[in-house]
Amino acid sequence: MDLTTKFNPNLDKIAVSLIRQFDQQVSTIPGIIKMTLGEPDFYTPEHVKGAGIAAIEANQSHYTGMAGLLDLRQAAADFVQKKYKLTYHPENEILVTVGVTEAISATLLSILVAGDEVLIPAPAYPGYEPLITLAGGHLIEIDTTANDFVLTPEMLEKSLTAHAGKVKAIILNYPANPTGVTYTREQIAALAEVVKRHEVFVIADEVYSELNYTGEPHVSIAEYAPEQTILLNGLSKSHAMTGWRIGLIFAPAILTAQLIKTHQYLVTSASTQSQFAAIAALRDGQDDASPMKAEYIKRRDYIISHMEPLGFKIIKPDGAFYIFAKIPADLNQNSFDFCVDFAQKQAVAIIPGISFGQYGEGFVRLSYAASMENIEIVMQRLAAYVAAERG
Repeated sequence: MDLTTKFNPNLDKIAVSLIRQFDQQVSTIPGIIKMTLGEPDFYTPEHVKGAGIAAIEANQSHYTGMAGLLDLRQAAADFVQKKYKLTYHPENEILVTVGVTEAISATLLSILVAGDEVLIPAPAYPGYEPLITLAGGHLIEIDTTANDFVLTPEMLEKSLTAHAGKVKAIILNYPANPTGVTYTREQIAALAEVVKRHEVFVIADEVYSELNYTGEPHVSIAEYAPEQTILLNGLSKSHAMTGWRIGLIFAPAILTAQLIKTHQYLVTSASTQSQFAAIAALRDGQDDASPMKAEYIKRRDYIISHMEPLGFKIIKPDGAFYIFAKIPADLNQNSFDFCVDFAQKQAVAIIPGISFGQYGEGFVRLSYAASMENIEIVMQRLAAYVAAERG
């Protein structure tokens, strides 16, 4: 009896991500410093922790409704109204999810059927494609490398036209993982004009919205194409709450009524204590990301000032907390081999660009959600590695 043949055959098309594979390969290196993690190195704010503790002590240990606490949905509605000029009704246009990861899963499983195609600017976060594949869909990458990782209306229109009748959704993740690219109001408005000419969903993963370094407020595409947009956000990056697992879906009521079905059968509801903590984060900590942003900018600029003289080409990131750097032409362009060799020789882990799709090859990603002390050591070791490789 071989029950392995009875699994969903689409599972044979996916694998553990290259990021995890790489991490496993280098984790046994003694004293290794990791610049790999996509989570803040800060602690959850004290007032948020206090709200979570208070909820536990008040025996808030039962299920909430499927959509989450109404007070939390109201706080989320108020937050996006104040920050991003978005209007959502807490009663029927907001869902509380188990992190943005579950929000992505619930959304993709709700809208996709076998044969559907999903467009995404590439290089891109690798967590989308496996879920699309499991649903029987196909991810279509739009190569943005020649345009400094910025998707243009012309690129989007060309891809939508080339795949007419097959595209079900476009995923826009900005500020972006891995590139840190974000968009101006004018750019978003122009992309929205293209979207509105086509019968497609826009899945807007804006979890890094509070980590925008342009000096201008983040602009959501939901402001310009609200009927088509399923907006995903959460508290992991903005409030250093990765372990609390609170995400949010914002969408018109007619779409939310469908999304909640999938959400219910995936998780029933998000953690009750975490939801009470999230209320405090959104109501009383609307600017909790500000001190983190200031520190991230210092780290970003320090890394760029040390990597560029070594020959790494870097498009200065305007958000998130990643550096996506082109490996110098005189060094190994196989990003996986480059990173393994660097780890083995200098005890530093950075992520191979190939982990983010075919258009990430030849690049490396460094997370600057790390202490300045470690960043300084990593830059010293990278300089030593490059010098040794060049002889």
